[in-house]
This record gives sequence, structure tokens and C-alpha cells, in this order.
Amino acid sequence: MGRNTRKRRTPLAVKAMAATAALALGGGGLVWANFYASAHEPDHRSWGGNETKAAPARVATLSCPDVGQRLTDVPDAARRGVAAELAALDRQITEAYARLASTRDAQAKDPGFVQNAIVGPLKEKRGATIDRIRIDVQRAGGSFDTALSGLAACTTRDADQTTAGGQQGGGRQGGQQNGGQQGGGQQGNGGQAGNGPVAADFVDITKVAPNVQGKPRATRNGSTGTFTTRCGVNANKNHNTDNVIVAPGVANGAHHLHDYVGNQKVNAFAGNQTFLRGGTSCRNRGDLSSYYWPVVRVQDGTRDFDQNADGGGKEGNVGRVLTPAQAEIRYVGSPVSKVVAMPQFLRIITGDAKTTTNGLANANAHWSCTGFETKVQLTAQYPICPQGSKVVRSFAFQSCWDGQNTDSANHRAHVAFADPASGACPAGFKAIPQLTMRLVYDITPPAVQNGQVKNAYAVDGFPEQLHKPATDHDDFISVTRDGLAGRIADCVNRGRNCS
Repeated sequence: MGRNTRKRRTPLAVKAMAATAALALGGGGLVWANFYASAHEPDHRSWGGNETKAAPARVATLSCPDVGQRLTDVPDAARRGVAAELAALDRQITEAYARLASTRDAQAKDPGFVQNAIVGPLKEKRGATIDRIRIDVQRAGGSFDTALSGLAACTTRDADQTTAGGQQGGGRQGGQQNGGQQGGGQQGNGGQAGNGPVAADFVDITKVAPNVQGKPRATRNGSTGTFTTRCGVNANKNHNTDNVIVAPGVANGAHHLHDYVGNQKVNAFAGNQTFLRGGTSCRNRGDLSSYYWPVVRVQDGTRDFDQNADGGGKEGNVGRVLTPAQAEIRYVGSPVSKVVAMPQFLRIITGDAKTTTNGLANANAHWSCTGFETKVQLTAQYPICPQGSKVVRSFAFQSCWDGQNTDSANHRAHVAFADPASGACPAGFKAIPQLTMRLVYDITPPAVQNGQVKNAYAVDGFPEQLHKPATDHDDFISVTRDGLAGRIADCVNRGRNCS
């Protein structure tokens, strides 16, 4: 997914992977898990979840600079070609991570193996791809920042660098900080597929101090209404692993599975005219917008339909896919101004699918539990909810638009967040109805024992991102007809509650 280069808040693949994958225990010892046995065999009692063998600590994952985040001048004529090259960079990282996970014996025997056989060749591939991006941009008349050529090299990260405790701070929306790390601190990659989550990614929400800050006070010029659109929970299992915003024309461009509600014809090869003919799951037939997000899975050893598929089990996204119990989609106003209607085909991505390597600056998903949402919101940890409480993930999208573009080279610069203190948009931006989403899940609380987490849940993601909760993100393409965009703005501006 793309990243937002506009700083907005202060607090808050893989065929080779099928061979083996590394898990981690406290104290730095690695455990080895046969990927197919733990992820795909329906009743392998001898595993008890994971069968382990001690080994020295190893590299946990790869960290590669995000080239797409730095691209700001890509002419329209070059965007499709550049998107394909950016997707190639993702594919190269995925393949390198798979090799990292499947060569632990070689790594143990040769301290230089990772650098010589994985990181070095990856740098060469990335360098060639970045140069092709340069050619595409310059051939179309754009300018290319030569500093981007220095982003070819990747580094490695060990277990201690990938725990939730090492990622506190940052996080979008109201500066909400996360609670302390759950005790134990399972180290390394963890999870059934060897790429997370780990015990440190979870926290008992009843032990987290309240951290939700107040919202800006509404003024007389504010737009206080709401518009709710009811589009279902994806009960019809409309899934794919494409990424039409960031990687159009590239199959499996997301390397993880999405839930789709609203527009029913969204895939890597869909265009604006396809969306207009796509049909909708929304009750309001004028709402053809696409609302999509990474699925949540429970890692309890259960098989699912994509256990042997790209973007699924082949890329470390294992476990039973959960359908939300509720999916609430609502547009709200600005506390300090009226809003203008969203333009047709506006694309917005919120959050960052690569925070494990990018850091938390653009994280914008929040995790909580029913009964705790007004008190505790988490970004870098998943909540363990008390009995009777459900897991909630929520998003508040960028609510300011540059007034001209429906997309941008990095898929972020055309939209921005309002100031968290005043609620005002940056200079040159107009307030639009803010899309908010709230997804509720029935999840049996995971158990953390002796530094290990059992029956964990996690969002799908790029394999090297280790299923960290901060990698959660949400995508939106605005497609309406029969004047719906104008009616949404009018409802919000008039202070009404509509649906």
C-alpha cells in the first residue's frame, strides 16, 4: 500500500516459504516449524500448535526503503509502468524473505550467507528496477530524484527490532499511545507461518491506561452531520489479493487477502468504467464505492481456501479468515468548516502496510474492544479483550483534499489529515466528508503463556512485515451516481443524521 508523506499526528511469497519457517522463543532461541504441518494439516496432534527445536538466534526479517513513498513527480503517462515496477520491488522483497525463512541451516553454517546470498542479490535487483522507474519517469517528461537510486540496499532486522515494544510512539488520530507490552515477550518471527504475530504484539486491554484524547471543539461554521451507508460485512466472500490503487494491472499486487464491500467488481484490472458497472453490496444503490481492507485471521491451525495460494498460505498469511460481525461505514463532517462533495473516483489509502520497516509515522489503524473504545485505542498492539467483549478495528480517513486530483504519484499527496488540535485542513486543501470505518469481530481471546501466544489473531500483510498490528490499513475508491456525493455533503453540512 502507499504511504502518506504528509506528516500528520504525533502520538498515537513465496514458494520457498513452504519448506520451513522460523518461530521464536524468549531468550533468543529459535524454534523450527514445518510450514505445511502447522498451517495446513487439519489435525496434526503431535504438533500441539508448533513443534520446536532450539537453535541460535537469527535475522528475523528484511527492511527495505519504501521507494513508492518518495515518488512525487510521476507523469500520468508513466504511472502504470511505474506501478508495475513498484510491484516488482514488493515481489523481490517477498521472494527474498521466503529465501531467508527457508535457509536457516545454511545461515547457521555460514555467517555471511544472508548478506552474500540474499541481501546482496536483492540490492542488485532493486537497483535495476529503480533505474527502470527513472527511465519511465524521464521518458514521460518527469523529473527523477537521483537520491532514489540510493534506496536499493536493504538491511536485516533481528527479533528485538521487530517487537511491539520497540515501536511505541507515533500512530494516527488524536495522538493515542499504546499500552505497555504484554509480559513474556516472545522473540523473533513467531506465528504458524514463521512470520508473526508474537506474544509482544498482544496486550490485555484491561491493563492499559486510558489514552483517548478529546476531539477538536465544533465551531459555528462546522459541519456536524453524519451519513451512514450500509454495505454488509462481505458475507458473500468477495476476496482477492490485488491492489488496484497501488498496483493496477498486477495480479497479487497486495501479497495479502482483502475483504471487499460496496463495489463488487474490484480487482487489479478494473478501471473507472468497470466500477460504474460493478454493482454494489450497499443498500443505497447509488453507492458504488469500494471499501476494502486486509482480512483478519485466527491462527488456530484451521485450514482455509487459500492455504496453497499466492497471497495466502504461500506468503505466510495462514489461518481461518474471519468475517466481521459488524461493518459500520459512516461519513462525518469537519468541526470548523463546511465540506465539499468528494470527487468521482477519488482514491484514498489510510495507514501503512509496511510500518515494520517504515516506522509508525503513517500508521492509522486503531484496535480496541467493545466497552473500551472511548478509553483505549491501540496502534502497535492487538488487544486481548475480556470475556463478552469483541475486538474492534477502526479507521478515520484523511479528510482534506487538494481540490484538483483524485490520486497522486505516491497515492497520498492529494489528501491530508486535518490538524488534530484545531480540526482545520492545511493551506490549499478543502474539507471533504471524512470516511470512518468500524469493524467488529467475534474472537476468542488469545492466551499468552511463557512468552508464547496461542490461538493468535492477526491481519494479513506482506510476509516480511510479520503481521504487526500497526501494518493494518484501509482503502477506498469513491464511486457514486444519482447525485449521492452531493447529498452526503449536504447532509453533513446541515447537521443531519442520514443514511
